[in-house]
Amino acid sequence: MVGQAGKRGGRKQRLAQRAAKPQVDPCPPGQVGGVYKPLSDSDLRRIFDTALDLLEQLGIGDVPDRLRKDLLAIGARNAENGRVLFPPALVETAIDHAAKTFTLHGRDPARSIEVGGNRVYFGTGGAAVQTLDIDSHAYRPSTLADLHDFTRLQDQLANVSWFTRCCVATDVPDTFDLDVNTVFALLKNTTKPTATSFTLAEHIAPIVEMLDIAAGGPGEFAKRPFLKAHISPMISPMRYGEDAVDVVYECVRHNIPMSCITAAQAGATAPATLAGFLAQSLAETLASLLMVHAIQPGFPMIFSNWPLVIDLRTGAFSGGSGETAVLNAASAQLSNWLGLPSGVASSMTDAKAIDAQYGMEKGLTSLAAGLAGGNLIYESSGMTASLLGANFEGFVLDDEMHSNTYRALRGVEVTDENLGFQAICDAVLGEGHFLGGQHTYQAMERDYFYPTLADRDEPRTWAENGSLDAWTRARMRAKEILAEHRPTYLSAAQEREIKARFKILHG
Repeated sequence: MVGQAGKRGGRKQRLAQRAAKPQVDPCPPGQVGGVYKPLSDSDLRRIFDTALDLLEQLGIGDVPDRLRKDLLAIGARNAENGRVLFPPALVETAIDHAAKTFTLHGRDPARSIEVGGNRVYFGTGGAAVQTLDIDSHAYRPSTLADLHDFTRLQDQLANVSWFTRCCVATDVPDTFDLDVNTVFALLKNTTKPTATSFTLAEHIAPIVEMLDIAAGGPGEFAKRPFLKAHISPMISPMRYGEDAVDVVYECVRHNIPMSCITAAQAGATAPATLAGFLAQSLAETLASLLMVHAIQPGFPMIFSNWPLVIDLRTGAFSGGSGETAVLNAASAQLSNWLGLPSGVASSMTDAKAIDAQYGMEKGLTSLAAGLAGGNLIYESSGMTASLLGANFEGFVLDDEMHSNTYRALRGVEVTDENLGFQAICDAVLGEGHFLGGQHTYQAMERDYFYPTLADRDEPRTWAENGSLDAWTRARMRAKEILAEHRPTYLSAAQEREIKARFKILHG
């Protein structure tokens, strides 16, 4: 049973194998999460029960008339103070009828992803008003040109599974022009699933006409929507926002999937205690679900419960803290426990530079969210300065970080082959090591991720190669992509038609 070591392949063959693209991606997006559970089963139930009590006894204020009518029609109740109350049975019904999984389509079907269950995907979010300039290394107002560049940069990054516009084009003052040009930047530069925000509900119908042009004709976008809306219909604490509610109605009318985002802040618009925060924030996100249920039961909605933290000493937003990590992990656990497609936020570093703080905060928060099983993890690429800034180098660095996170989520596959009994025997009785053995070569291709930015050289080699830090290497890679990748995802005819009907300001 125990034999001698087999003949090894030649050096030339081994070098060619190492240089070739791995036959198996060791860490693709969509790994299974849910191992990290910051809440016990009894914790989950107590938080949920408190959220039900809040909805039944306190309810939601500032309910627009149209929504109030629809909510009352499904069993909600008016309170004497004008708030709307929700019986627990109604909340349970809304959860039961909610979309549990659905497809986020890419214009390229191969880039579509299935949302829900226990699969984890990293993507973007944010509305940064500043860009960390790739040449001057200084922050400046974000522009429409930046948005085009960010979009085509991430188009080449495998671990950005969907792209939400990450910055606001501050050089476009008119809100309709801003919404139109934001969507055009997405259409022109990527075929991944995309997302945007609509300033006003009346902007949606004309933008859908532009989406139809890209989709192939009138009504085609609604058949296979490749853009979703980011909406914040809840204003913490515990009230609806009328303009955002109007956007929800219009998105449902045009079959635009939604991320309904709750973004309370601990100690400011929600309790400072973590448990109290989670109870209120869950109640608010459930109120968004109840709104969608009243309009169209089962309409695709990401249950985007994003707990945000402030530094209670100063009031400054704190996106990279340990509290942010555990709260968003707990939020993912709660949403998954309810069987709802979960959206959380991570990698919201407070660092302004690409430095140790940047790496620590991003690694901590993104890994926690992934291990907890957040289905869609927003804000996870390119964001700095507590979401005020976006940067090109960060997109590249974060893409590599996500590969390592996915590898951690993949875990350890225990099989007869992987246990390696025969390989151990061969090494012990043969060469005395595992270098060059077929068992090692197979594992090298299948089980290990090899970074292109992280440096693993010994100090002397690193110095001889220019002593480059991560920021510099990422800048070089980002510039390379921006110089070479100029996609043509809109045909010349489609682009002409869009530019004839809309005021396109760039590209």
